Amino acid sequence: MEIRNGMAAVVTGAASGIGLALTKALCRNGLHVLMADIDGDTLDTARAGLGDLASLAAVRVCDVSDESAVNDLADLAFASYPTVDLVVNNAGVSSTGSVLESTIADWEWVLGVDLYGVIHGIRAFVPRMISQGGGYVVNTASVAGLVSTPGMAPYNVAKHGVVTLSETLYQELQLADANVGVSVVCPAWVATRIADSDRNRPGGPQEDSETGARVRAAVRAATEHGRSPDSVADQIVEAIRRDQFYVMTHTGMMSFIKRRNREIETGGNPTVDTQI
Repeated sequence: MEIRNGMAAVVTGAASGIGLALTKALCRNGLHVLMADIDGDTLDTARAGLGDLASLAAVRVCDVSDESAVNDLADLAFASYPTVDLVVNNAGVSSTGSVLESTIADWEWVLGVDLYGVIHGIRAFVPRMISQGGGYVVNTASVAGLVSTPGMAPYNVAKHGVVTLSETLYQELQLADANVGVSVVCPAWVATRIADSDRNRPGGPQEDSETGARVRAAVRAATEHGRSPDSVADQIVEAIRRDQFYVMTHTGMMSFIKRRNREIETGGNPTVDTQI
């Protein structure tokens, strides 16, 4: 998609991490951005931190796990701008713990934000994008949508869901000859606060199990030395320009993805590997 000055975008999870970095990148390219996040105070601070670009940004508190809240976000966006050219379903959270330790509350929270948040975004925005003549959708998944790491079952399931949802959406839009592009972003370790995303969990952070504490510590250590959100945001912008579907931000993960594919092709058992 050609990115032009004056276009409008909606970014969820925009108060921090990849969402904030992408907001900055889009504003630098002259887009108006409606920033959405569940944390209103952090969202206001993030917008103020845009400096001279802040005039291009507006904010809206939104819980993406709530279908009506996402519908309201879409109503606001389409009422505020002549067209909504880009929607980035980026909001994400993570919980840690084994399959047997993860509670139903863990599953409902992670799937609600990471998977249903994307479902709600697609349902709220894409039909209107088709009606207006075109647009673009970016869904943030993860390398955890392509491989499966022990200790993160709800996150893995949600991100696998985002990948196949995006692939299905892309094919259906192509079959319908709709002028709406799709990208799915599959990052690995990025310097964000994903390890502490339960700061926004309903009811507050929960006590970790032994497995959960170990995995959380590993995730925190990896993200502290991860790729910068700004560099990931720049890659996403270029992918939008090129209509590139799969956005792989960490080429070092390809060996794990290829190994999994070989195991599927040959009927082999999954390799037990905690090095991802």
